[in-house]
Amino acid sequence: QVQLVESGGGLVQAGGSLRLSCAASGRTFSSYAMGWFRQAPRKEREFVAAISWSGGNTYYADSVKGRFTISRDNAKNTVYLQMNSLKPEDTAVYCCAATNYGSSTKQYEYDYWGQGTQVTVSS
Repeated sequence: QVQLVESGGGLVQAGGSLRLSCAASGRTFSSYAMGWFRQAPRKEREFVAAISWSGGNTYYADSVKGRFTISRDNAKNTVYLQMNSLKPEDTAVYCCAATNYGSSTKQYEYDYWGQGTQVTVSS
């Protein structure tokens, strides 16, 4: 069992930056690949970024490639999402998730989910 708690969301102007954190409980964090997903109002939840258990492989949605960076610190049981050059269309609730499948862009392959943190980007 893994419990995930996100933090770091907030209100930022377009062009600004935020760093999201996802703290995981449990001693097996390093065995899970991790992902970030987001859901904007009246839209389906979508994949943002994923990272392998070792951190050696990362994957990004085209919409955030070059602006967002996913990373992890297995010693701290934490995964991060650095978001730069934010745009109003990045406004959403951001959730982290854990999977035993290996790095995945597919929501149904993730077993554990956090509650999410709100990111609002003003124009």
